[in-house]
Order: sequence, then structure tokens, then C-alpha cells
Amino acid sequence: MARQVTGDAAGLRFDVHVRTGVARIAVGGRYGESALSVAVTARPVEGAANRAVVAAVAAAFGVARGDVDVVAGQRGRNKVVHVRGCTDELKARLGQLLGPG
Repeated sequence: MARQVTGDAAGLRFDVHVRTGVARIAVGGRYGESALSVAVTARPVEGAANRAVVAAVAAAFGVARGDVDVVAGQRGRNKVVHVRGCTDELKARLGQLLGPG
């Protein structure tokens, strides 16, 4: 799952690792080499966890939910997410959320 973060004029694409069914929603920290850790309270039933991931990532990046898409890994814990917006600002925020490493 060690893909690189990719950015273009439309936004930023990066890996996330999802934990479902947790007590509190959290976005931050590193899983493996480069994946952003995302924890959601929803269970992976009928897309509920994917919707929760979109909402959590949107809140963490300060964008609308419509600006976040799960582009790969819809049925697994390891996903690729695309966030639309200013690539430089999104990269800076991703760096903050990933922390040192």
C-alpha cells in the first residue's frame, strides 16, 4: 500500500487506512509508510463506513463532503481518497495530519 501522494490541478490523491466501529472518529497519524489513519464509528455495512470516511476526511481537510471521493478500495480497509481543492494547501494539511515520519 505504499503509493505516493499525487496532486494535480483538481486536488490530491492519497492512501488511507480505515478502522471501523471505534468509539470516536479520528483522522490523523500514519499507518505503514504513507497512509493516513482514519477511524470511524460506522460499521462496514452497505457503504456506511465509506460515507463516514468521506465525512471525516472532509472535516479534517476543511472541505465539503462533495469534494472527497473514495476512488479505490471501497470494500477494504486500505483505500485511496481524492480530495478536491488547492493542492499546496491540501499537501500541507496532509503533512500535519500524518505527523512526523
